[in-house]
Amino acid sequence: MTGTGTGTGICAGRVVVVTGAGRGLGRAHALAFAAEGAQVVVNDLGAGPDGAGASAGPAQCVVEEIAAAGGEAVAHGGDIVTAGGAASLVTTAVETFGRLDTLVNNAGFVRDRMLVNLDEDDWDAVVRVHLKGHFLPLKYAAAYWRAQAKAGREVAARVVNTSSGAGLLGSVGQGNYSAAKAGIVGLTLVAAQELGPYGVQVNAIAPAARTRMTEQTFAETMAAPGADGEFDAMAPENVSPLVVWLGSAASAGVTGRVFEAEAGRITVMEGWRPGATADKGARWTPAEAGGAAARLLAESATPGRVYGAR
Repeated sequence: MTGTGTGTGICAGRVVVVTGAGRGLGRAHALAFAAEGAQVVVNDLGAGPDGAGASAGPAQCVVEEIAAAGGEAVAHGGDIVTAGGAASLVTTAVETFGRLDTLVNNAGFVRDRMLVNLDEDDWDAVVRVHLKGHFLPLKYAAAYWRAQAKAGREVAARVVNTSSGAGLLGSVGQGNYSAAKAGIVGLTLVAAQELGPYGVQVNAIAPAARTRMTEQTFAETMAAPGADGEFDAMAPENVSPLVVWLGSAASAGVTGRVFEAEAGRITVMEGWRPGATADKGARWTPAEAGGAAARLLAESATPGRVYGAR
């Protein structure tokens, strides 16, 4: 079946893939895209908070929610950290809805440990799902869009990656997660440059919201408000409007950027930039280099806050 989207909204006519869309932020994104007229591929392996197990239930439940609201969606239960699972995301979108316009990379889980207690398997598993789980869907979506562009078709594609404050500024007890999320920022910057000529924009968000990864570790911060009508600052739905806009044609010209999204606040994150500099014009001795570094540090701002899991 092919289609042109349902209803109206800034994503009417667009086909959107959201990974990890069975719960939390991914579910909120999928529902928000559908509400803005997109046809949605809802990917979720149905694993537990630590990545164990699998179930088709979460993805199918979101599909049913979208259908009940008058939208169109299809479930995808493939493992996006395998080549076959990631490639089938694109195949499912094209075979079901006739095209692919937007990819939202969101899937992930945590296995938190202090570095001295962090097992190699926990490092590999978290880096794999977050970093490889961004790379492979991006790779196959990019190949599809490049082929479309080379065939002379107009491409206005969008990719929204999910980094974290932990990846931007660090998070104690989350060395594996922070490293993967930092890697996602690097991947975003490279992909924005490489894919721009084909009509693809690539951005990243660093969200803060109540999910399975945060509601236990940061229970007090992430708790829902007790009073009726009070703004639920940590609701994942607060993040989705920015994601939907970035995934729409309305965001034309925005690429290679990172946004922090939390509660009612959106922040443009500014990455590494040259700060204070000293140039001797010749090789330093270790003592001279140390003295220069100390003087430069005295002129520089103190690094920002250390994050918890986001």
